[in-house]
Amino acid sequence: GAFADRFDRRRIIQAGQASFALLALAVAIVIVTDRVTWVYLLIAAVIQGIAFSFMMPARQSIIPQLVPREQITNAMALSSAAMSAMTLTAPAFAGLLYAFAGPETVYFIISGLGFGAIVFTSLISLAGTDRARRKRGSVIKDVGAGLAYIKSNNIVLVLLIIGLATSVLAQPFRMLMPLFIVDVYELGPRAMGLLVSAMGGASLFGALFVASISNWRRGMLLLIGSFMSGIALVLIASVPIYYAAVLFMIPLGLGDAGRRTLNQSLVMEETNDEFRGRVMSVFMLNRGMMPLGVLPTAIMAEYVGAQVAIGTLGVLLLGFTLVVTVTQKRLRDM
Repeated sequence: GAFADRFDRRRIIQAGQASFALLALAVAIVIVTDRVTWVYLLIAAVIQGIAFSFMMPARQSIIPQLVPREQITNAMALSSAAMSAMTLTAPAFAGLLYAFAGPETVYFIISGLGFGAIVFTSLISLAGTDRARRKRGSVIKDVGAGLAYIKSNNIVLVLLIIGLATSVLAQPFRMLMPLFIVDVYELGPRAMGLLVSAMGGASLFGALFVASISNWRRGMLLLIGSFMSGIALVLIASVPIYYAAVLFMIPLGLGDAGRRTLNQSLVMEETNDEFRGRVMSVFMLNRGMMPLGVLPTAIMAEYVGAQVAIGTLGVLLLGFTLVVTVTQKRLRDM
């Protein structure tokens, strides 16, 4: 995040794209030469994770430099819709390529797309702060200044806490869905596919809905999305019927997409450009915090059952959202 606030965000994004493209090319080559081992894949995964940690804050914080402030939510929603569409279609497409052309072809295509992305990123024209003119001090001081800014900006702090709490409470169900399929519904992979598709389709629709609205009561819509997720989790836990769960995936997907998109766009809007990279890097930590919810939930599921564990998360999410709704008037009025 500090690097995203110090240097040209386009160059950071391009560096990340180049690393992804080169890693995919390297994996393709070791597959073709029949030298692939788990060690190569582990090294590639570590390098990719490092590159991702630099690229994502720059990629997110660059959006307000591409669109007017009043259109940030729409831009974020379209980005989320594209990600949802990719989640629905890309695995099937990659699976077909893998089956008919082999894994090396898949990685060669990924590499080519990565190099193409570098070219398209170079065509982006930015407005706003010129990173090259900033006085450069210590990176550690920049990080400290970013944390101090978050602490002093109450609404940004509240939005970041919401992102963290919903990540810990709402997201573990995605990881524990196979447990429900096997232990609760006593079904197999096809049933899992339908649940994932229902959630993905609802998420896509929710993102498109957010993209179509104006700036009307986005804070309240964020809270409504959180309530929807909590209620859906409680219903899934309470009704051990598979096709009922498919229906409950719809409000869960809608709430998830709307909550994530609005949460992220409001953080961007309420943050000064000088600190946006650092703030977005903290926001991106929410994804890394998800295991904090998965591990205790999995342990709870082992002792009291998956339904009780997921139901507990749903109740906690509803309670947290209620407290935020009652105490944060500014968020309700945004």
